[in-house]
Amino acid sequence: MPAYTKKQQLIDALTERIESGQYPPGAKLPSGTELCAEFGVSRQVVRSAIDWLKARGLVDGAPGAGVFVRPPNR
Repeated sequence: MPAYTKKQQLIDALTERIESGQYPPGAKLPSGTELCAEFGVSRQVVRSAIDWLKARGLVDGAPGAGVFVRPPNR
């Protein structure tokens, strides 16, 4: 399966979890290792998907602490 497809599947799954409230504002996303195992993707794919979510304002990264869901823009 092409990397783009895997990346898009990960983006879609994480976006759905954020929008549905499974990962509410302030929630920490699973670690990169956990996402790699759950979705069967490489760390590169996870990093790329997280970067996409950051660029869209859905999550913020805290060095050494993880990636957290941002509150919705109001």
